[in-house]
Amino acid sequence: MKRFIILGGGYAGNMIAQELLEKRIPRDTEVVLVDRMAFQGLKTEYYALAAGTVADIDLRVEFREDERLKLAFGEVTRVDLERKLVYLEGQEPLSYDWLAIALGCTDKYHGIPGAEEYSTSIQSFSCARKTYQLIGDVKPYGQVTIVGGGLSGVEVASELRESRADLNIQIMDRGPSVLSGFPKRLQKYVAEWFTEHDVVMLGNTAISRLEPGVVYDRTEPIPTDVTIWTAGIQPVPLVQRMNLPKDGGGRLVINEYHQLPDYPGVFIVGDCASLPFSPSAQAAGAQGKQVAEVMQAIWAGETPRLDKIKLRGVLGSLGKKAGFGVMGKTPLFGRVPRLLKTGVLWKSKRHFG
Repeated sequence: MKRFIILGGGYAGNMIAQELLEKRIPRDTEVVLVDRMAFQGLKTEYYALAAGTVADIDLRVEFREDERLKLAFGEVTRVDLERKLVYLEGQEPLSYDWLAIALGCTDKYHGIPGAEEYSTSIQSFSCARKTYQLIGDVKPYGQVTIVGGGLSGVEVASELRESRADLNIQIMDRGPSVLSGFPKRLQKYVAEWFTEHDVVMLGNTAISRLEPGVVYDRTEPIPTDVTIWTAGIQPVPLVQRMNLPKDGGGRLVINEYHQLPDYPGVFIVGDCASLPFSPSAQAAGAQGKQVAEVMQAIWAGETPRLDKIKLRGVLGSLGKKAGFGVMGKTPLFGRVPRLLKTGVLWKSKRHFG
């Protein structure tokens, strides 16, 4: 039997598996999906899990049951590209003929002393649970600091405000405003929402270090009970350790078929891949769909023909009733983008599994 292994059951890996199962898989080939959890976690909603506005069971999507798809659970520790082996912690290695690495990302701390040790994260299901517990233990009028004013930081801050009206919440960013990469009108709308809801915005900050209960803006100590880190991402350590060509963000360079140029049987998908747009669940899913198309072409002995990936836009939430987004070059504000985001989540829960 030949074997196609998919590492990671997130938006990219799950999409590959789903698309392959919708088509014909050769009788002499098995597809194996490997993940450390027995379900897919809807990562775009981890901010709500951390804020305590949803239960973790609401963010689980069961993997599809199909006799053509084998599931394997465990922590991936190493990939031997030369011998075509995948190593799982405490298990025998798995051999493969084709491999898709879709293991996602982790926080990037930019070399700031104490950042990893004294902040908490929302980059994984377990991290989001831990963050929820830490916030839950903060007494009324305590201070929660969110480092990073991008999409994740804004969603955490706004959701937490609706969850804990008794807390002091501040969001720190090195730019002059939150969402500095978005249109000015959108930045203004979100800033006004934060002002109205008593979320303090600290712009043009330069975090120099973290200590227990303190974040330093240059030399100024800022007291905090909990610090949530949303100030950048990078590929998982397994990808970081690979001695292969990478872009400036540490993502692996791939060819037009999403393969490693020197290892055409290996696909790099999602946050681990160097793409011409920012990492996102939407991009990961679109790329995963194309990887499935390439595999179908390979099995049919044909040359793959792929269209250019086109993303539909970005949506973000400001609590449960307001939101923002960009469709093309058009900024969206208010209830409509929030409803659209709810619809995307509904579709994700029902499309997978």
